[in-house]
Amino acid sequence: MPSQITPSASTPRTDDELMDLLIKRLPERLQKVLNWLREPDRKWVRIPAGVLFMLGGVLSILPVLGLWMLPIGVMLLSQDIPFFRRIQGRVLRWIEHKHPDWLGLPANGAAG
Repeated sequence: MPSQITPSASTPRTDDELMDLLIKRLPERLQKVLNWLREPDRKWVRIPAGVLFMLGGVLSILPVLGLWMLPIGVMLLSQDIPFFRRIQGRVLRWIEHKHPDWLGLPANGAAG
């Protein structure tokens, strides 16, 4: 019986791998949009979109806008701006250790 190779819990994952896991947990339509925006040649639309998402997060007191927009803005800007890349990396590591279920990973104490 062939076994499928998957990274073990002790294998460190890259930020891109963690981000891919997180994106896979989103609705399919949002997955497609975010994956399209993350492509390297989409910088011309990714940076303005990231800034707009962050502004929307700051203006979360208004209807429709909310704090949910801030992490998306950081994720988009992290593709091109090292400061946001460091923030994203720290947040992804925190999620991986404290809330692995958000990434679809087994809980820390679970065997699997």
